[in-house]
Amino acid sequence: MRPIASEEELRAVITINEVTLPEHYPYFFWYEHYELWRDIFLVAVVGGKIVGYNMCRMEMGIGHIKRGIVKQGHVVSIAVLPEYRRRGIATALMLRAMDSMKNKYGAAEVYLEVRVSNEPAIRLYEKLGFKKVKVLRGYYLDGEDAYLMAREL
Repeated sequence: MRPIASEEELRAVITINEVTLPEHYPYFFWYEHYELWRDIFLVAVVGGKIVGYNMCRMEMGIGHIKRGIVKQGHVVSIAVLPEYRRRGIATALMLRAMDSMKNKYGAAEVYLEVRVSNEPAIRLYEKLGFKKVKVLRGYYLDGEDAYLMAREL
């Protein structure tokens, strides 16, 4: 696991997103995260090939776990190519990002949104200590609900 290093790698990440997830973003959104939060925009490389990513950002907002206004890490998008799943790659991406959020940025908590139907991801997040905070009705463009999940750092 390492920070994304170039625009060429950004294009590889976007390709992974397009083949693995139904949510897609315009290029400028990806590029903004690449420019502003490169050290918490991580890639997983196996045999010289990017096989997964974790795009995160930092925010200030009302805490989901802690009271008041807190510094939060936000896991915006994470994906691993299907043929590389169940090898601990997503877990490693999450652990590295959370460590950087806490130790580099001073984040008090981290949160994410996940489809209520995405049971493998929900199990991963719960294993990492995330709790379901609330249901976001109709969160996704196709109308599916999301869980907002969060944990302290």
